[in-house]
Amino acid sequence: MELLAVEAAGRGMDVRAAEEVGAASGPAYWYGGPTAGARMAARLGLALLEPADDWLSELPEEFTGREVRTATVLDAWAVDRPTFVKPPRDKSFPADVYADGSRLPADLDPATPVLLSDVVTFAAEYRLFLLDGRIAAGSRYAVFGRLDPLPLDRHGHLAGEIAEFVDRLVAAAGPSLPSAVVVDVGQLLDPYRPGHRWAVVEANMAWFSHAYAAEPAAVLDVVLRAAGPRELVSPADLAFVRSMSVM
Repeated sequence: MELLAVEAAGRGMDVRAAEEVGAASGPAYWYGGPTAGARMAARLGLALLEPADDWLSELPEEFTGREVRTATVLDAWAVDRPTFVKPPRDKSFPADVYADGSRLPADLDPATPVLLSDVVTFAAEYRLFLLDGRIAAGSRYAVFGRLDPLPLDRHGHLAGEIAEFVDRLVAAAGPSLPSAVVVDVGQLLDPYRPGHRWAVVEANMAWFSHAYAAEPAAVLDVVLRAAGPRELVSPADLAFVRSMSVM
């Protein structure tokens, strides 16, 4: 957040916390959580772009490397084996591997959408900020589940492998993503194959995603497209504008 604020200020933008925002004197943009973002969007006429809740579950297994399905909390409560469970957009409960559905919080709304997926091991995970289907900025953020940021351009041939995987992903599923979005990918360990294969971890809103060690200027370019004035949204992105009625 701080690095993006410094970059924005360097471009002559007025950077303020949500509670300090009054009437906008010019184009406004948002970087932060969805609840405050909804208030700012309504007040300032912003359009917050996000991938569909079921985007990951609709991908071919060629890109996920595991079974992923869209369900509800009610379905998740009935799960009787270890399963990775996460809310597709908001942080209403921790995304984690749950031994069974009884381990999920009991006070959740049963109708809350969730993603259920097989338990797999990612050797390393990378955050990619995509703009118009291309990697604008990226960073490794975890190694075997432990936080370990490193800029994408420090990964040599692996950066090339990631770019090739993203090119295939965009060719197959690009129209199902907004023009500015975050896609996390990882090296999926497969006990039946030597080495690793690339797979999508998840997709997220650029305006609510940590940049880790990604280059701030390029990250900011993606964020500005993903959470800016509604009148600047392209026709192709209109389907990805976050509905304020779900807040």
